[in-house]
Amino acid sequence: MERTLLELLLLTFVIHLIDTLAYSVRLNSVKSGQVALSFSLFNVFVLISRTANTFQAPLIGGIIGTSILHGLDPLGDMRKVIFASTIGTLAGTLLIPTFLRVFEVAVRRLEVNGSVPSLVVEALQVNNIRQIVRRAARPSKKMLERLRYREIPKRLLIINALVTGIYTIGVLAANYSALLVAEQHRLAAAGSSGMINGVAAILLTLFIDPKSAIITDQALREKRPYEDVKALVVLLITTKIIGTLLGQVIFLPAAKIIASFYN
Repeated sequence: MERTLLELLLLTFVIHLIDTLAYSVRLNSVKSGQVALSFSLFNVFVLISRTANTFQAPLIGGIIGTSILHGLDPLGDMRKVIFASTIGTLAGTLLIPTFLRVFEVAVRRLEVNGSVPSLVVEALQVNNIRQIVRRAARPSKKMLERLRYREIPKRLLIINALVTGIYTIGVLAANYSALLVAEQHRLAAAGSSGMINGVAAILLTLFIDPKSAIITDQALREKRPYEDVKALVVLLITTKIIGTLLGQVIFLPAAKIIASFYN
């Protein structure tokens, strides 16, 4: 069980790290003007994140199954997983300056060779790995100066925090709710995780992505300053961190609400 928990913590960390780096792609696309290439390349990273996500549910199910078998309460383990999402988000935030430097070079290389697999193979060469390490940069206060935070809709930020909270605990709460229902309803309760994350995805698509895209597009057409996109990215990441912390608060109530539908 300890090994399963460690694997789950690592997967959760990676998922949220990559999700956090995704926000910064907007900065590169506006700065370079290569929107299609930027998002095409980042789809590789998203694929890694989504693949990791598919392994998350079985690992959680394994922990819950073992806990039921031995009469244990895995609440502490679930909270560790939620905390791993916070740490992954914070790590992604710290890596954004380095990621943007490397990503900018990668986009230019993709334009030359036109192949993502070739680009990945090239990036894994020892000399290129060393260059990536040399490009490491730390976040600075200058990145946060002169940003027009007031120009970013507050409702967008509130919804982003709520959606992140739901996304963070959706699979965890659904599986944990299996402990709170009768044996014949456990599979149904655990299976509701797809519905919960589906709701989070719908909210993301309807309320967050369109407004973020509008701000990014306006900056590309020079109707907004580049600093507005930076403010957007900073605030979205901040509310993502808040959302993962909110997940700690709503986890147990969410699991009880799910269980109530099957009791």
